[in-house]
Amino acid sequence: MKKTLILGASTNPARYAYLVANKLVRKGYPIVNVGRKIGKVAGVEIEPMGTPHQDIDTITLYVGPQNQAPYFDYILNTHPKRVIFNPGTENPELLAKLEENGIEGVEACTLVMLNTGQY
Repeated sequence: MKKTLILGASTNPARYAYLVANKLVRKGYPIVNVGRKIGKVAGVEIEPMGTPHQDIDTITLYVGPQNQAPYFDYILNTHPKRVIFNPGTENPELLAKLEENGIEGVEACTLVMLNTGQY
């Protein structure tokens, strides 16, 4: 199963990052939650950005483009196979950096992808 890092994880049940974390876990995907606030989502602690994980298949992005720059190196050093830009997170600068490093950038909605079997 594709280990997924949720960047912008939230304990707020109204946030899409929260919904995605729970749906991924229900479908059997291992997750890593990375966010600014402490807490637990889908039974997994939210950790601060720190040492990049080395076993991530997908990063699903829930940080707006105006707040993404501090995460660029972290994302690139994690070496995921793909990064999903959820609606409102699209960023041509980050997409170009991903492509330069052989990482697929996908502009899509993770929830829709999970619901339609395209994940």
